[in-house]
Amino acid sequence: MNVVFVEPFFPRTQRNFVRGLAEVGATVIGIGESPQDMLDDELKSWMAHYHQVPTVVDVGVMTDTVKWIQDKVWVDRLEATIEAHTLPAAQVRENCTIPGTSVRTAWLCRDKPSMKEALRAAGVPTAASTGASSAAAVYAFADAVGYPLILKPRSGAGALDTARVDSKPELDAALSRFGGQGVESIAAEEFVEGHEGFYDTVSVDGHAALDFVSHYYPNVLEAMRTRWISPQFIATNRVDTADDYRQLRELGQRVNEALGLGTSATHMEWFFGPKGLRFSEIGCRPPGVGAWDLYSVGNDVDLYREWANAIVHSHIAARPSRQYAAGIVALRPERDGQITGYSGVEEIQARHGQWVIDAHLPPAGTPTQGVEAGYMANAYVRMRHPDYDVLRSMLDDVGRTIHVYAA
Repeated sequence: MNVVFVEPFFPRTQRNFVRGLAEVGATVIGIGESPQDMLDDELKSWMAHYHQVPTVVDVGVMTDTVKWIQDKVWVDRLEATIEAHTLPAAQVRENCTIPGTSVRTAWLCRDKPSMKEALRAAGVPTAASTGASSAAAVYAFADAVGYPLILKPRSGAGALDTARVDSKPELDAALSRFGGQGVESIAAEEFVEGHEGFYDTVSVDGHAALDFVSHYYPNVLEAMRTRWISPQFIATNRVDTADDYRQLRELGQRVNEALGLGTSATHMEWFFGPKGLRFSEIGCRPPGVGAWDLYSVGNDVDLYREWANAIVHSHIAARPSRQYAAGIVALRPERDGQITGYSGVEEIQARHGQWVIDAHLPPAGTPTQGVEAGYMANAYVRMRHPDYDVLRSMLDDVGRTIHVYAA
């Protein structure tokens, strides 16, 4: 099978998808923005050809490139695993008559108000929402639904550009900020109270062949706004034994069917609170921030390879062992500037060293990143343990004990 893979070089995790495809027997043709001489020999060895383009999100450029490739070889699949690439890739598939995620599905997974409208029509419980291209429309939605509200760019991904507003003055300020950033269309939605997590799958023909559940501590919006918090997310190993996850799996299947998700990785955010289980949003791509690495090490499976098996062979033979829960705790510097050092690292190694997967402790002199930049922006520690509750307490201990100093 000949597979065109979009952007194999950056970010670095992209190489794992290329490796997986090559290992299961695919002939991989890469299209990316980086010059070929930036690619290392190992990455190049997994590809039969690499083609540089000015940008992988220009549908015209990508269509011309893929048609040039089709003049040379038959193209069976075209795959993209980064949020911003999914819709252009779907449009190129359609232009070049290549199977895979459709334009409709990719659009619904990118445009949050349209996504939720389609899911409400299918009976999936989700927050009230709207897409607005004017301040007047947002104010009208606020009058109808009330506060608090969540605002984000209509095709946004993650929490970086997400804002919670609890009053009209806060809404005024948020709209002014979005306008200053050049955001032309906003997704506004009802704030849903509850615990937040995510449900990830590798689906084959619309059914989850592999699935994983992770929990956020605290919820993402609070985690990405509060410096003193050392936030975590943890992938549970109780998916097959706890009845609570049966409802989540059923919800995920209903979402797959409503949006037409076929053979693809999926990343679905959810809330559970006073109103029960609520869908938040979904992407037709893998999660970020190293979640698949945690799933792999916790379940004795190479998830990148199994994703490739789904794409190439429409079948996954491996089953997750559920041997370990696995998680990450982000460690924030006390202020922005440059990292000057750490304390508490030796204590944590002495107490929990056998359960540490890896740690990222940037050296002194490294510029810091803002807390809103995410779980892997500065320092972090990743761990695993057979008992979910024990792992959570260990990650709490890491967050309390290790301090990152900056000046």
